[in-house]
Amino acid sequence: MDRLWAPWRISYVGKKKKPKGCIFCQAKKSIVNDYVIFKTQRSICLLNKYPYNNGHLMICPLRHISDISEIKEEEMLDMFESLKRTKILLQKVLKPHGYNIGFNLGAAAGAGITGHLHLHIVPRWLGDKNFMPSISGTKVISQSLDELAKRLKNENGFGHRRAEP
Repeated sequence: MDRLWAPWRISYVGKKKKPKGCIFCQAKKSIVNDYVIFKTQRSICLLNKYPYNNGHLMICPLRHISDISEIKEEEMLDMFESLKRTKILLQKVLKPHGYNIGFNLGAAAGAGITGHLHLHIVPRWLGDKNFMPSISGTKVISQSLDELAKRLKNENGFGHRRAEP
């Protein structure tokens, strides 16, 4: 019998209460956050703790805004420069065949965090769709977040230091 082993998911499955405050604002304030891949003057890039696929990253402005209509031009440019940097980084480390990139604006659009605007970049591989999500509602992620964060940071030239240009 094959087994799916994803021990980091227990904190999500067993969670009774949502953490207080904005996860993106908490990440940007943290001195050390293992899942922050890099931070710029106006944005932050971090791993999604509950990824759709291996390498699922999120990029958000440092300023706490909830809608794309509120973004300033310099924040938008910085976010898209971060997106470009993130895609190059993922291509080097994971070598995906494609990407899903986008915003989920509002709960009706699937946004799990509606209070802080963020952009998703999800690596995709040919054949990464299989029976597990369709039949059992389960997605298999083959790499731990800690291992992936370490690889992305090392490739990015930051190792375990806080990633600020």
